[in-house]
Amino acid sequence: MHQGDVSSGEPVSASDLLRWAETLSAIARTGLGFTKSLYEQERFEEVLKVASDIRAAAIDEAESDAIFDEWISTVGEGVAGYVTPKVAVAAIVGNEAGEILLTQRADSGIWLYPVGWADVGYSPAEVAVKEVLEETGIEVEPVALLAVIDGLRLGFARLPMYSILFHCRMTGGELLGHPLETRQVGFYPRDALPQPLAGAGRWADLAFKAIDGDIQPADFDLPRTPPWRGT
Repeated sequence: MHQGDVSSGEPVSASDLLRWAETLSAIARTGLGFTKSLYEQERFEEVLKVASDIRAAAIDEAESDAIFDEWISTVGEGVAGYVTPKVAVAAIVGNEAGEILLTQRADSGIWLYPVGWADVGYSPAEVAVKEVLEETGIEVEPVALLAVIDGLRLGFARLPMYSILFHCRMTGGELLGHPLETRQVGFYPRDALPQPLAGAGRWADLAFKAIDGDIQPADFDLPRTPPWRGT
């Protein structure tokens, strides 16, 4: 049984509750964006309220009513109201010593590879190049697409997010962390990775294989049945 599977009798984890809440929220807000029926509108609002209760219980940081009001305020109409995950773009960058480029996030103190939200007008690869330069001062060129990862499923984020991960080759620049986005930046060997490091069990092998020149087919999260259960 998957951890947190309700059929196993095991306790449900906060990360499972968060995923379920966001799934219900997306269904409800998308329904509100497309329905023309007052009856359906009332039902979707009820689902959204349940989802806000679940999310409040999962993160223990906000009131259910505040979450509900925030979600309601984002409801659009038609295609604009179709709720989809946000997209982040990240880069795996190595040096000649086989070390990986990592940043310590200014907001959380968590270490991770350079990553940022996708920008309108940029291709994903262009965002990867831009984020590495902005966050670390290092100039790179994209080499290969390594993975597309569901950040919410992995526990990277508390919002629905897909992370597109590129392997990039360093071409120049010098280490200079962004004064607002990072606390520290640097290259680190696999046997001395800084902590706390987010999700390394999911991406570290893939990253160091790429740095060593062993590029594998792009990785992705395998389907679950049903998709809202398991990890």
